[in-house]
Amino acid sequence: MTMTGGHHHDAHHEDFQLKDTNPLLGEQWPKGAAGPARPAVGGGIAGWLGLEKPSSTYDLVEQMFFLYVRVVKAKDLPPNPITGSPMDPYVEVKLGNYKGTTKHYDRRANPEWDQVFAFSKSRVQSNVLEVYLKDKEMLGRDDYVGRVVFDLAEVPTRVPPDSPLAPQWYRLEERRVGGGGDGGGLKVRGELMLAVWIGTQADEAFPEAWHSDAATVRGEGVASVRSKAYVSPKLWYLRVNVIEAQDVQPQARGRAPEVFVKAQVGNQILKTSVVAAPTLNPRWNEDLPMKNRDGRGTTDAYCVAKYGQKWVRTRTMLGTFSPTWNEQYTWEVFDPCTVITIGVFDNNHLGNGNGNGNNAGGGGGGSPPARDARVGKIRIRLSTLETDRVYTHAYPLIVLQPSGVKKMGELRLAVRFTCLSLMNMVHLYTQPLLPRMHYLHPFTVTQLDALRYQAMGIVAARLGRAEPPLRREVVEYMLDVESHMWSMRRSKANFFRAVSLFSGAAAAARWFADVCHWKNVATTALVHVLLLILVWYPELILPTVFLYMFMIGLWNYRRRPRHPPHMDTKMSWAEAVHPDELDEEFDTFPTSRQQDVVYMRYDRLRSVAGRIQTVVGDMATQGERLQSLLGWRDPRATCLFVVFCLVAAVVLYVTPFRVVALVAGLYLLRHPRFRSRLPAVPSNFFRRLPSRGDSML
Repeated sequence: MTMTGGHHHDAHHEDFQLKDTNPLLGEQWPKGAAGPARPAVGGGIAGWLGLEKPSSTYDLVEQMFFLYVRVVKAKDLPPNPITGSPMDPYVEVKLGNYKGTTKHYDRRANPEWDQVFAFSKSRVQSNVLEVYLKDKEMLGRDDYVGRVVFDLAEVPTRVPPDSPLAPQWYRLEERRVGGGGDGGGLKVRGELMLAVWIGTQADEAFPEAWHSDAATVRGEGVASVRSKAYVSPKLWYLRVNVIEAQDVQPQARGRAPEVFVKAQVGNQILKTSVVAAPTLNPRWNEDLPMKNRDGRGTTDAYCVAKYGQKWVRTRTMLGTFSPTWNEQYTWEVFDPCTVITIGVFDNNHLGNGNGNGNNAGGGGGGSPPARDARVGKIRIRLSTLETDRVYTHAYPLIVLQPSGVKKMGELRLAVRFTCLSLMNMVHLYTQPLLPRMHYLHPFTVTQLDALRYQAMGIVAARLGRAEPPLRREVVEYMLDVESHMWSMRRSKANFFRAVSLFSGAAAAARWFADVCHWKNVATTALVHVLLLILVWYPELILPTVFLYMFMIGLWNYRRRPRHPPHMDTKMSWAEAVHPDELDEEFDTFPTSRQQDVVYMRYDRLRSVAGRIQTVVGDMATQGERLQSLLGWRDPRATCLFVVFCLVAAVVLYVTPFRVVALVAGLYLLRHPRFRSRLPAVPSNFFRRLPSRGDSML
């Protein structure tokens, strides 16, 4: 994954469109085929730069080469020449201007480290790798014991799934100091077990290795740089129904008892006397000024991807506006009608003075900010992807700020959706979206709001205890915790979504009016012929309708969407939003305005209008799902519906109309005993169809 850009421009000149990219993915390099030409860094590593790129498990990203050095252990080390006691050994690995060090041991002649160092090929500045063994001195300069030198042209290449390279013992060498006939000779000073190889990001040692591009990070910040995978807790809903109490004795004589029931699970406490939903206090009044480091703007970007219970976090690329991750992750899809969310953040928790978050408009101390900055996010509905097709696009990273909509850069992704069993996936389209109890004993809207907020808090608390932590601001942004709040902009967007659905009906009405007014004689004549046929042969009405929808589905196939959905700024009403409406959207809740009366009415209006915008959005979603039946937004669902239309047309053609009408009437009027409390198959199928809600900002 690659993000480019990061500069702010006027919203009217921004390019918010999805772009096709043509990266050289791992699967496009057949085994034995040479990769693309790369610029030379030094003459001594030409063999490294010209390596062939065999295929590997990282087949959706460009291969990135690293020089790996595994420092295992040492033996037979000489004692300290001054004190005579065992030395305090540690190893320093040096390649050009980059060097990494292992931890040191106190007075140990046979230390074991088992640490891996990774040097990025793109930043190599030397053709010689030097591994030093040093004795840590408490006072003064560390004593140099010996070293091992490697020529990069002779370093072997390893490509997984090959077995790990076996480490070897190397004798430490040191040039003698002073006169004598053999003053320039070498003498042995112990042995060091090392493994040196050239590999890619698919290597098993990559995630836990020390990386040269993060050499300036120290202390606790090292953990927040590396890529990690997280698993959110499995959540269950516990329903407690308080019915009544009996024989309650008052504490004071002559006074009616005031009682309530309190239920507590963990840190969640509910009381029967509290009827109001929990108050939410999301804060929108944040801007994204770039960080300043050494007098210039910088970004330390990382990606977070979430699907189901699995969260992943890429490594942090320090000090660049064009970070290149090239990391690949896999999720097991439990339902194709689900969404994967990918967000980009600016790391402000590197520590040791790195990542100072001083605002661009003012000073401030050297302490880093408390929150990682949002760069942008995208959502991809898996059902909109064709099976086994690799989608390579540049997604615009769009963030709405108090000053307007901003493009923060682009995120280049390669996405592939695979299916092992077509029958199982087709069967999923007929299943209910939720478990059985959600339909037998449904939750109220107030209960759902409270449960969603509690679930977000549980997930944020669990992931915040991981190492490195996935912080609360990241979890809130990925889970759209503020999406239910009132926004005039969202209300307008949902309204126009609903209005656009009636444009097709209006066009049909205009067409029928043109037919009635004989605007096109040929069309009117054909409609007359069709009218006569359907009047004289009413049994052809339903077959004609289904056959017509079948033909429309086939006709729309050539115009089916070729790109996954992305954030649509025009549909979200983000480009033409009024500044006062943005001020209202980014205002705190409760409002920060003066006047007590306005305070109360303003909050009440926002609360009620938030419900209205949800209802309008749901109405638009149903209409958009109806449109997607023949729109090929979900290729599998449209294919199923088109085939059903063809079969229905044939069956209804050969079956007498009276029989069809009688069977349909009896089915609709059947006894409740023969009805299931679960949704019908057509309803399950319809609810799984995609809508444009996934493209809303």
